[in-house]
Formats: sequence, C-alpha cells, structure tokens
Amino acid sequence: MAASRTPSRGGAKTVKVAQVSWREPRPAPVVLVFGPEEVCAERAIAGVRDYLRAEDPALEVSDVRADDYAPGTLLSLTSPSLFGEPRLVRVSGVEKCSDAFLQEAVSYLDHPQEGATVILRHTGASVRGKKLLDALRAGTGDGIEIPCPAIKRDSDRVDFAAGEFKAAKKRIAPAALRALVSAFADDLTELAAACQQLIGDVEGDITEDVVTKYYGGRVEVSAFVVADTAIAGRYGEALVALRHALASGADPVPMVAAFAMKLRTMARVAGSREPSRQLAQRLGMKDWQVDRAKRDLAGWNERSLGMAIQATARADAEVKGASRDPVFALERMLTVIATRQPFGE
Repeated sequence: MAASRTPSRGGAKTVKVAQVSWREPRPAPVVLVFGPEEVCAERAIAGVRDYLRAEDPALEVSDVRADDYAPGTLLSLTSPSLFGEPRLVRVSGVEKCSDAFLQEAVSYLDHPQEGATVILRHTGASVRGKKLLDALRAGTGDGIEIPCPAIKRDSDRVDFAAGEFKAAKKRIAPAALRALVSAFADDLTELAAACQQLIGDVEGDITEDVVTKYYGGRVEVSAFVVADTAIAGRYGEALVALRHALASGADPVPMVAAFAMKLRTMARVAGSREPSRQLAQRLGMKDWQVDRAKRDLAGWNERSLGMAIQATARADAEVKGASRDPVFALERMLTVIATRQPFGE
C-alpha cells in the first residue's frame, strides 16, 4: 500500500505513512507495529525478521526496552558494523517509553541508518510517545505502520481464522470454521494455535467432523452449537446441549447473543432471491454467511422468525437482570425457537 498525499489547510502536501497488513509484513527503515492485539503483533514482528533473514542470514537482531532505555543505545545498535551486516532492532514498550528514548527516536526518524530496520511496538494502551507516533505517521523517516487492532467481535474472529487457512492455502468448510471459532471464542491465542494445529496435522480439506474430533469437548458446549441445533428444530438435542453448556460454566448473556446474531442474519437474508455473492456484497456479509443463513431458514416463515426474534429479545432482557431465573429464560427462548411455537403450546 503506497503512502498517500493529502492537501493540508495551507495548501502544502502532507505525506501519510503507508499501512501494511500484519499478515504481509515487510521491512522499512522504521516499522511501527501499533495496537493491542498481541497475536497479530507477534506475527508481524516475526514476519519482518524472517523477511530480512531470508535476504541475508547474517542479520544482527537486537532487543531494546523503551521504558528502560540507556541513552545512545538506538544509534549504537543501528550503526553499520565492520562487515556491514544488516541490523534489526526490536523496541518494545513504546507506550511507556522514557524521555531519553522518545527524544532519540524522534531524531532517528530524520536520519535512519542505512541497512538498519527499527521496529517500534506500541500497544496503544496510552498516549505516551504521541510525538513519535505523529512524526512517523506524517511520513518522517520513510516508515510504515502495521495496525494490530483488537479482535473482539465474532465476525472478526471468523475473519481471523479464515485468514489463517487462506494464508496456508488450506480449505476449511464454513461449518467447520464456525465450530472452531465457537470453541475458542474467548482466547485468540488458543484459536490461532488451533488453526495452526489443524493446518499442520490434517491432510486435505478440514471438515466439521475433523474439528469435532480435535476439539469436540469445547465445541459441544459452545453457544453457537446450541443455537444451530435449536434453529434446526432439534428441540431435545438443543435442550441437552444447553444444559451441558450451562453445567460447563457458559454465561447466559453471550448464549443469548449467539442466538440473536444468527436470527438477525436470517432475518436480513429472508425473502431475498439474489445470488449469494450479490446479496453478501449488498449486506456487507461473507458469502458463506449468506449460504448458512439460507440453509438455516429452511422450515421458517415470517411469523415463526418474528416470534423467535421477540423471544430472544425478551430473554436478552431477562438474563441481564429483568428476571431472577436466567436459566428458565434461556430454556423458554430455546423452546420457542426449536418448536417454532409460542411457549406452553
């Protein structure tokens, strides 16, 4: 991605630093790895190192802490050695850097050393180092930025996992992808490790059966498995899965959220005759999400879908404090959805 130029108020040109994906990192005189997601940051930093080492195995790698910085260290480590080996300096803790580091790093941007790559790791946890960030993002020092934003939403985790398999040129079935993400919904590090394990261990395509074989104990108690079973109309199986999930410590609030997310997607897709790809583009969704929603809609109609959405909205309020019995609220919601009938009929 090339640097962009935008006019400033005074009419002069302001250079903005190029942003590079953490999945496709590349070296530059100064590389800012910014954001709280450590999994992505570690991948980016390792990727820059591997890129440089592939160009020259004699790469010298040094680590510096910005919060415990000895004056002169940056210039010393980046200066050419006797034999001219390339240098990589990885600086951690820029969000809590010392005044000495901040001053020297800002000056370094104006005069980066030839053959040296400096990686600045800033988690974004504070505004410390803002002067340095502003200078680099303005284009000083011919640097690049690798954003590592937090991955919190389910859709972000799905995109992350899908990217893992795409990068490895490995196919995974949509149902298998969703099951895997559901199993590791609370820990991106574990999700990344699970993806890499499947990529390394499994020959051929990865199916839902493969995910269940590897991580069945976790998949069984996930909110999305409960929701999928209820939406499919398998009431008894869904009720058992719900009780198993709750017995394993599942929280009622995200459980309801999983139902709500799937039902909202179904409602958005319902009634459309557009091809999946066109509909996905119009709705800002993935093709597989549209395909899954269309499959989920089998046997549903406008009345039953509306009733299920109302039951989910009621359960959402109840598990967040409107009811003294969140488990009963969950079971009532599940009953309405799985039987597609009002509760008690």
